[in-house]
Amino acid sequence: MFSIAAAVEPMHFVDNLKYMGLGMLGIFIVIGVIMLLTMILNSVAQEKPKQDDDKQK
Repeated sequence: MFSIAAAVEPMHFVDNLKYMGLGMLGIFIVIGVIMLLTMILNSVAQEKPKQDDDKQK
């Protein structure tokens, strides 16, 4: 049948930690940009309070 020999090398995991860290950093940067854009759009799209016509008369 099939014989698959899988060798476990712990140093390969340690070597790949930097790529995992870069991926996590990228995710946090994208989330931060989305949050910043949402805050900017909320402040731009807020309705301005209407002035009372009674106060002007």
